[in-house]
Amino acid sequence: MSSKLDQLRQMTVVVADTGDIDAVRRLGPQDCTTNPSLVLKAVQSPAMAETLAETVARLKGVASPVDAIILDLTIGLGTQLAGIVPGRVSTEVDARLSFDKTASIAKAHQLIEAYAKAGVSKDRILIKLASTWEGIQAARELEREGIQCNLTLLFSMAQAKACADAGAFLISPFVGRITDWFSKSTGQTYTPETDPGVLSVRRIYDHYKSHGIATVVMGASFRNPGQIEALAGCDRLTISPDLIAKLAEDMGDLPRKLVAGAAGAPAAVTTEEAFRWEHNEDAMATEKLAEGIRNFNLDAIKLEKMIAEKLA
Repeated sequence: MSSKLDQLRQMTVVVADTGDIDAVRRLGPQDCTTNPSLVLKAVQSPAMAETLAETVARLKGVASPVDAIILDLTIGLGTQLAGIVPGRVSTEVDARLSFDKTASIAKAHQLIEAYAKAGVSKDRILIKLASTWEGIQAARELEREGIQCNLTLLFSMAQAKACADAGAFLISPFVGRITDWFSKSTGQTYTPETDPGVLSVRRIYDHYKSHGIATVVMGASFRNPGQIEALAGCDRLTISPDLIAKLAEDMGDLPRKLVAGAAGAPAAVTTEEAFRWEHNEDAMATEKLAEGIRNFNLDAIKLEKMIAEKLA
């Protein structure tokens, strides 16, 4: 019997939710995804100490050195990851731009240009944007330019429908954070089959497949292997190294849970007014989206302060 990880890979693309170079080499995922929290963690690791010192010394004399150093470190990490995985590396736009479409597009262009200078073509990168209305509309324009996007911090069907309308390449619905919210608000403990986060991804997957929507569904933010197993068959799943290791050690049977049915009529287009109202009516999604943006911003600020101290 093969491991559950091997079985999962037969039906789902496994993505590593980490910026840890050694972990990616060891686990061999198809793709990698990073966010400000993962970049901060990677830069703080002993393995990155020499790279950090060299980058600070090289760029300390340029205009806006903190921004330049963070960009260089982010692109450097992404370039290393692109050299290991055969697929894509997701790189996130600054959370502070989550409500600014124009600035998000400009930042995406800066990231793509920086990767190109490092020898990484845009077809190896996914630009990560928060699934706000502005982030989704930025993705719409970027996709038209041939820059593919990963819409993250996705918690509601309203967000999923708007991302599909925008032609986003991929969405990242957050399983564990949804479950966290419901567990806290209800006091209940959930099985994988009753888990609100799992059920949310299943609804989105069914909606996409039944309407012939090409946008890739990539479940994210898992708390335990059971949540992952309950989404076996999803297009992609981005999983932390510790949970990948647990799946690799488990030799039990892993049945497919998600199966795409025949596509029916196209879905109705979502307007801005409908999006904002439907998303606003979902207390969990409203709270978790705002919280996620705040937390990514806090880690971005921590990274800036760390760099500023190195420059002092």
